[in-house]
Amino acid sequence: MSLLKNRVAIVTGAGTGLGRATAIQLATAGAEVVLVGRRREKLDEVARIIEQSNGRSIVIPTDVTNPDEVGRLREQVLAHSGRVDVLINNAGGTGAYSLIHDMTYPIWDSILRLNLYSAFVVTNAILPIMREQQFGRIVSITSGLANFAYERFGAYSAAKAGLEALMRTVAVEEAKNGILVNLFDPGNLKTEQNPHGTGDPATVVDKIVTLATLPADGFNGQVVKA
Repeated sequence: MSLLKNRVAIVTGAGTGLGRATAIQLATAGAEVVLVGRRREKLDEVARIIEQSNGRSIVIPTDVTNPDEVGRLREQVLAHSGRVDVLINNAGGTGAYSLIHDMTYPIWDSILRLNLYSAFVVTNAILPIMREQQFGRIVSITSGLANFAYERFGAYSAAKAGLEALMRTVAVEEAKNGILVNLFDPGNLKTEQNPHGTGDPATVVDKIVTLATLPADGFNGQVVKA
C-alpha cells in the first residue's frame, strides 16, 4: 500500500501493544514512522521489523510527559524529515488501581500526566508544524472508561474523559488549518500493560490508518470504536 507515501507519522508509545502494531501498519502503508517511547530497546525491535519489510522509521526515545524532551523530539523530526503529517497519541496506561478514597496525589498525578498531559504536550508541540503545512491528521487513543465508571479506575477514566474533551476542542480550533482530529477506542486489547485483554492489537489498526488518511472533507472530532 502507498496511502501514506511521502508522509511522516509520529507514534507515541510505539514500543509495545497498540503503538507497536500501529507503527508497523503505518510503515506498511508507506509512511516514514517516528517511533517514540521511553524504552529504546523496545523501539529498536519495532524499527527492525519495519526495516525487514522495507519500511522506513526513526527511533527517538522520549518521555512524552516532559515538555523539554518533546521539544527536542520536534526539532529532531524537523531536522530529519522536515515535516509531520500524522500524529498518533497512543502513550498511556491505567497506572495503579486505587479507590478514590485511598488514592495518593502521586498516583493521581502520574496517571493524569501519562494519559492526558502527554497528549497536550505532544499535540501542542506538533500543531505549529501542521499549521504551516496546512495539513495534519491527529488520532488519540481513548477508552470506553471515559464514559463508564468502574471501581479503582477513577483517575484513568477522568484522564480519558479529559482527553476526549481536549481533542474535540483541537478538532474545532484546527479544522480551518487542514487538520483533522479524531479519537479511537480500541476496546479491551491484550497488551503488555493489559495481559487480561481479549483482542489482538493487529486486528484493529486498519481503522487507525483510515483515520490517518482521511480526505480533506473527512469527519472530525469523533470517537471511532474498533
